[in-house]
Amino acid sequence: MQQALLIICLLLFICYTAIIIYYASSWSRIGNWQKAKGNNLPLTTHLSIIIPARNEEENIAACIKSIISQSYPKNLYEIIVVDDHSTDSTADIVNGMNQSNIKCIALKDFIGTETNSYKKKGIEVGIAQASGELIITTDADCIAPPNWLQTIAVFYEEKKCDLIVMPVAINCSNSFIEIFQALDFMTLQGITGAAVHKKIHSMCNGANLAYTKNAFNAVNGFAGINTIASGDDMLLMHKIYTQNKNGIAYLKSKDVIVQTEPVHSIKDFFNQRIRWASKADKYDDKRMLPVLLVVYFFNVVLFLLPFFALMYSKKYSIFNIQYSIIQLWFLLLSFKILIEIIFLLPVAKFFNKVSLLFLFPIMQPFHIIYTVIAGWLGKFGSYSWKGRQVK
Repeated sequence: MQQALLIICLLLFICYTAIIIYYASSWSRIGNWQKAKGNNLPLTTHLSIIIPARNEEENIAACIKSIISQSYPKNLYEIIVVDDHSTDSTADIVNGMNQSNIKCIALKDFIGTETNSYKKKGIEVGIAQASGELIITTDADCIAPPNWLQTIAVFYEEKKCDLIVMPVAINCSNSFIEIFQALDFMTLQGITGAAVHKKIHSMCNGANLAYTKNAFNAVNGFAGINTIASGDDMLLMHKIYTQNKNGIAYLKSKDVIVQTEPVHSIKDFFNQRIRWASKADKYDDKRMLPVLLVVYFFNVVLFLLPFFALMYSKKYSIFNIQYSIIQLWFLLLSFKILIEIIFLLPVAKFFNKVSLLFLFPIMQPFHIIYTVIAGWLGKFGSYSWKGRQVK
């Protein structure tokens, strides 16, 4: 049995390595976008920034201030905060800003019955109230850089795409769980850029996403996916992709990197990752399934090998060298780390997080454990999010 496990592990490792090398190659082919030379035309696109918010009194003011400080003309954008049944002063803070291009909408005024996806409903309500041609979504705990809107608008006016995927970074302190999140999230962001650039599968993050109001309406918004608790970003992206395969673009520019806050406890981290994993089997985009299976089961095998090493002392010959199970495990883990760092180095340079890579090998055991647990509970468990228990 242990020999079959080792063969499976080696096959999964080969597939995993091929996937990571492909992502690395794809990321390297994405040019850092710059405005076309000679493009001095005045910007005319009206933007609507939708921010769903639930009990965000600690974050919402900083988020909005980062947007109203933008270089983009104030008469060309509006901020719509959709207050999702907050029990704190979120709505009061927004209303107290008293600016003509900021409005706060109470979601409770639009939901007559319970729903399993408050965030999707909030975005849907916000878009219905929006006057902008281009919808931009972000989260209440995000901070936007000064040229965020301007860069998005120029990119959109040049490309005329239906949906724009953009980078997100996690701020982190020196705590273990926050550094781990920053590294893990940066990995996902690199994969996202590579996947969107090559159009191999649909990945994005609703903390920094733009799409036209026409494209949203053309796919009937969240209809068909509105019973799924999460997926306001990737599930919608795939709907738009099926309508226009060439209408999706990745905007690789440091001027649009949105900074978001990490969660601050291991419990909250697992809840977040279980929430993300819960939508994996809801995708119509089956191109992602083989990748998810390889990644998940490769981590499962790496998780199991140390336990097999405690039960079996047999050694195996590879290229005439004898290895115990624990030695093979360590060898596979070392190669996994090496391949991933090769992929992550240029991604970390883009996000200015190269210094964190020194901690990457130390984080590997926890990464394997969390991948196995979150993947399983995402399929068969439930999670708590914003004070709500979701299945």
